[in-house]
Amino acid sequence: MQRARVKLASTDINKINATCDYIRDIAEKTGVVLRGPIPLPTKKLRITTRKSPCGDGTATWDRFEMRVHKRLIDVGLDERALRLIMRVPIPEGLNIEIEMIDA
Repeated sequence: MQRARVKLASTDINKINATCDYIRDIAEKTGVVLRGPIPLPTKKLRITTRKSPCGDGTATWDRFEMRVHKRLIDVGLDERALRLIMRVPIPEGLNIEIEMIDA
């Protein structure tokens, strides 16, 4: 059976959850098989810098972190459902990849 694999990635977890709910509603309306959303490991990008611009003074540090959240959804291949999924409103800052796979 062929499936469409949808990969979602964003720094804002609320955008991902809203899009996953939208895709889940489409799958329920069309009656296709849905697996997911499967949470993938969150990538944490960390940067530590000195607070002082010249480097002199006390050793105080700023710590910044950006988290990239990811979800994976497998949807049964149905032409009507796939067209609806491709028309999902994509918020700014959300990356979506749709890939056809054989299961």
